[in-house]
Amino acid sequence: MDTVGDLARTLVLRTHQTRLNQEMDRLGVEIASGFVRDPASHLGGDITGLLAIDRTLAKLETYRVNTTEASFLTGTMQNALEEIQIRAENVSQVLLSVELTPNDEMLNTMSSEAESALNQMLNGLNRSVGGRFLFSGTATDGHAVIDSDTMLNELRTALAGQTDVAGVEAALDAWFDTAGGGFETTGYLGSTTSLAPMRLSKTESANVDIRADDQVFRDTMKALAKAALATDSSLALPENVKIELIGNAALDLQTAQAHMVELRSGLGALQQRIEETATRNSAERAATTIARVELVGTDQFETATRYENTRAQLESLYAITVRSSRMSLVGFL
Repeated sequence: MDTVGDLARTLVLRTHQTRLNQEMDRLGVEIASGFVRDPASHLGGDITGLLAIDRTLAKLETYRVNTTEASFLTGTMQNALEEIQIRAENVSQVLLSVELTPNDEMLNTMSSEAESALNQMLNGLNRSVGGRFLFSGTATDGHAVIDSDTMLNELRTALAGQTDVAGVEAALDAWFDTAGGGFETTGYLGSTTSLAPMRLSKTESANVDIRADDQVFRDTMKALAKAALATDSSLALPENVKIELIGNAALDLQTAQAHMVELRSGLGALQQRIEETATRNSAERAATTIARVELVGTDQFETATRYENTRAQLESLYAITVRSSRMSLVGFL
């Protein structure tokens, strides 16, 4: 039977074991995280500054996600616009030579080239990343425009019966540019509401509001469609009308490309602003993180040393406990 002294000794040993185990757990967490386990105790109960720092870091993390997303979206948009611009410029150069070789074979080739460029353009405007369509406004879950075959079929119907340049161009203007016309009712599939600005910092936001129904895209599509349909057999246009339509389409493309350059320039300026804001946010995040470390961070060397000392004490205590538990009356005698 244990004496009162034995029971007291056992209780004391267990108490010390529990305290040392808890101390090791606390020090282990601090070594792993680099921060004190109990900030409130470390700061004497005043955690106002720590809460303010944590709120700032949470906001900066939101801004980091937003700037990353905005940078990715605008970069993909810029790539799509570059492809459209380069192809349209190349096609315009080809179409400008229409009066030099005005034979049926060359006219058909030019129309085919314009139709191919139109198809590429519409595919570019229907580009998506991660299931999110870029040029559809707030309707990011669907295509921005119809495909080229559907658009050309719609235009063939709109141009039916036209026999001269003025009539064809008037019908194209009506379909692409009239409010409630063919493009707005059947050609454009996205939303007429632009995306809400993305908050990049406390003072900066990014307004990525380029939609496929912007006038610069309508003008480019109209010019390409004009050249593509100039030689269409269903319209049966006279040769002089075909030549003039293709020539006019080339000039229209060049005019539209000037506006495309302006659009891309504005997008480029936005990309630069996003990058600059991301850099400022990163610097602020680094400074705020340093402030948090200074406030509730731990000295890793000192903490590791205390951890080893505590572990040594615990091992010694275990050894004493084992020896105590083996004591008996026979051993005592």
